[in-house]
Amino acid sequence: MISRGRAGGWLKEPIDVLPKWATFHGVAFNGVKVGPLPGFEERGSTVITDQKIEGGDSEPLLVVPKDLIISRQNINLFAKSDHHLRELLDALGDLGRTTRGAVLTFLLLQATICCPETKDIGVLNPLTEYIKFLPDELLPTFWTEEEQELLAGTTLKPAVSAKLNSLLREFENLRSATESIGWCAKYWWDESSGMLTFDDWMRVDAMYRSRALEFPGAGDCMMPCIDMANHASGDATAALYETDSDGNGLLLLREGKRIDQGDEITITYGDDKGACENIFSYGFLEDGMTSAKVMFLDLDIPDDDPLRPAKIYVSTAAPGFRIFEKGDTIDWESDFIWLIVVNEEDGLDFKVRQTTDGKREIQAFWREQELDTAKLREYIEADPAWDVFRLRATVLLQDRVEVQMETLRQIEGIRQTATVRDVPFMLASRLRSLELEMLKRAASTLESQRAQLLDADAVQKYLGLTGGDEDEQVDFS
Repeated sequence: MISRGRAGGWLKEPIDVLPKWATFHGVAFNGVKVGPLPGFEERGSTVITDQKIEGGDSEPLLVVPKDLIISRQNINLFAKSDHHLRELLDALGDLGRTTRGAVLTFLLLQATICCPETKDIGVLNPLTEYIKFLPDELLPTFWTEEEQELLAGTTLKPAVSAKLNSLLREFENLRSATESIGWCAKYWWDESSGMLTFDDWMRVDAMYRSRALEFPGAGDCMMPCIDMANHASGDATAALYETDSDGNGLLLLREGKRIDQGDEITITYGDDKGACENIFSYGFLEDGMTSAKVMFLDLDIPDDDPLRPAKIYVSTAAPGFRIFEKGDTIDWESDFIWLIVVNEEDGLDFKVRQTTDGKREIQAFWREQELDTAKLREYIEADPAWDVFRLRATVLLQDRVEVQMETLRQIEGIRQTATVRDVPFMLASRLRSLELEMLKRAASTLESQRAQLLDADAVQKYLGLTGGDEDEQVDFS
């Protein structure tokens, strides 16, 4: 593992050294500082005031010079004078050209430079030292297998599994792409002296995932010092972040806010993010959170659907549906579900055609017209059987919600063991409770929608109930 410290993680600098680093590199503080909140030291460092401040003051609370921003643009600039960084970005191909890939690669190289065992690797820059101030985040990708099992039945369980598989593929691609580079072979991959491990790749992913902000004018990036600020939503958000006309990062107190000396300056990581995403990306749930806000449940095309292979081939939609709060009610949306509920007898068809370069591809059709499956809903909304399709979708979603609820109920009352840490246990318990409550609300909403659709004229005609026994129970699955 790179730059090993006493606890086996990366070497760290005490947070009280950060002001010296920041001042030396031009970060301007105005009435604030970075450090632990008095009485809540166990939460780590945050941005706090060192005097009483009020919103509307002309000066920003923090000004971060643009050349300290960890962004793809700046990383490309660093790569012009650091041929080791340029080698890595070029070797990684498409991944190295993405913002996330560039940032993770940059962080990994800085950690390598910091390691006492490495010689003549990389070019020192102000951010080489900054990563030593960043704490290790206890995101679910760092939970033990036993702790991850607590997530069974939640939407976070498949998300964590998929993320770990993705990170492992990336790490293996990193190895295969760089093991022919001399210094990488020596310091990263050598069987006896290589330092790089999968944990290191997970660590830089966690750093970026938990600290990246979308700054106007700078895009997704890590903003030193400002990225130490904690999250609060709604009226509790104390400050805003943006860039000035020169591209410097700013932290600005919201108009009308008054913060006493020693209190915390909070920002928002995104008020609309649900409980699952908050734990996944940031490793916490906000105090007082009473709703999961949004959930994504997977869906599959039934095995007995004769069009299943073709549907899977042409689909570009996420295979599932999203449940979300809409005011005081629950609503849902999905592009994928319409591909499940329409079939050949409804007007869906697929044909194989040969392209100009001799390859074959499958083309979808709706009632003999070429179909872009991403816009399937637009086609079937205009169909006289639209309410029939909606009913099929509603029944399918009802079944899926019931399955998810049953899975969650089966693990209710699970108890903490001596090998499960407090934070994962608390977060998993709260997430199960929030998602179960939201699923109950979704089930009620779907039942109401189903009842309304059963009264629709198109459905009555389709089921042959017009003028007949409208109370007859029909298996519509």
